[in-house]
Formats: sequence, C-alpha cells, structure tokens
Amino acid sequence: MEYMPGPSAFFIVCPLVFLAGFIDSIAGGGGLISLPAYILAGIPLHLALGTNKLSSTLGAATASFRYYRGGFVDIALCVPSIAAALIGSALGSSLTLLVDESYLRRLLLVVLPLTAFYVLRKKELAPKAPPLPRLRTLVLAAVISFVIGGYDGFFGPGTGVFLILLYTGLARVEPRTASGNAKLVNLASNLGAFALFLYHGKAIIPLGLAAGAFSIAGSCLGSGLVIRKGSGVIRVFILAVLAVLLVKTAYTVFSGNI
Repeated sequence: MEYMPGPSAFFIVCPLVFLAGFIDSIAGGGGLISLPAYILAGIPLHLALGTNKLSSTLGAATASFRYYRGGFVDIALCVPSIAAALIGSALGSSLTLLVDESYLRRLLLVVLPLTAFYVLRKKELAPKAPPLPRLRTLVLAAVISFVIGGYDGFFGPGTGVFLILLYTGLARVEPRTASGNAKLVNLASNLGAFALFLYHGKAIIPLGLAAGAFSIAGSCLGSGLVIRKGSGVIRVFILAVLAVLLVKTAYTVFSGNI
C-alpha cells in the first residue's frame, strides 16, 4: 500500500521548507532545514529524500531562472557541468536506495553535524587569482559537478555552497558566475536524483508539490530583501532544527525503533 502522510505532515513540512527557501536565497544551507523537515514529520527516510528532491527542484528552478536572466551564467562552462552532475546524481541516488534505512539514520548522526559545521562556519571565497586556461576550467568544473552531484543524489544538504566554494577555489570561476552556474548545476542534480527516486516510487508527489510552492515563495521573499544582520538569526534556526532532528534520530537508533 502506498504511503500517504496525514495533514500534520503538511503543517510541519511546508512552513519549514518556506524557511529553507528563504534561508537558501540569503545565506545558503537551506537543505539543512528542508530534509530534516520531512524526517521530523515522520516521513520514512527514503521517501523523505525523494520528496525533498521534488520541492528542492522547484526552488532551484526559480533561483536558476533569476541568475540566468541576470546574465550570471556561463553557458559553455555550464553544459558539461550539468551533464556531469546528472550522471553523478543518478549514481548517488542509486547508491542511497541500496542502503538500508537503519544505516542511513546512523549515517545522519555523523553527516548532518559535519555538513552543518562546514556550511554554517564563516565562508570566504578564494582570493583573486588569474583564471585558468579555458579547457582546464571546463574539466575541473565538470569533475567538481560530478562529485558534488553524487553527494547531492546520496544526501544533499549544502550542495550549492560546496559547488560555489569549489568553483571559485579550484576552477577559479568568477564568484557571481560561480553562483549562477551552481544554481543550474544544482537544479540538474536535483532533477537527476528526483527522476530516479520517482522511478522507484520513493516520492510523495502531493507533499512535494505543496512544499515546492512554499520553497518558491520563501526564495522569492528572501531574494527580495537586503538583510545585513540576519545571518546570526538564520544560523540559530538551522541549528535548532538540526538539534531536534539529531535528538529524534538518536532516540530512534538507540531505542531500536528503526
């Protein structure tokens, strides 16, 4: 029988995914809210991963269009990166579907705090350096996209931040272009992962669409605001949700209810 969440799941997930879209458009790291939102609502982990990909895809599409319209996308650089991200994401999603949910929950206890630490710590883009030869930049960006796309398919939170840091730090892409390309590549990795989860029946379409609408609304609101001192409050929200998730996950794991 197909799993269908109750109304309470919508009331838990949608406001938190709105917050995730708002946070992601300002400071990045929204995935650290959106994935835990589904788990806190009691959605089984594989279904949470797949449904989160649907709502994340809708939010990423909105952000990608905004960056593309603003002229911050290098199409020639982006096309091979998108192809690499699609392949990596499909492989990562295939791998996570092979892992039993009990092991994924144990993995969450390790991966979420480490990802949160990396994403929430003060981030500095790489110092200015001369650009690399074009072919080398294309190859490096594609390799980065494949690896991070694989991570996105397997787990996901922090993908956009990781892409931007690696594009600027390793491939020496100009920061605004790196941000624009990262949005499109993240959209591709979300699509690749969601397609595989959907094929295996690991997505709740009504919940994902509803949450996606809230993600779009949060992204639009956040991108329209200029907040100078909001990052501290944003980090408090992320850490609070993570703390609740980790307590719940630890209880589930150590009580044997997995």
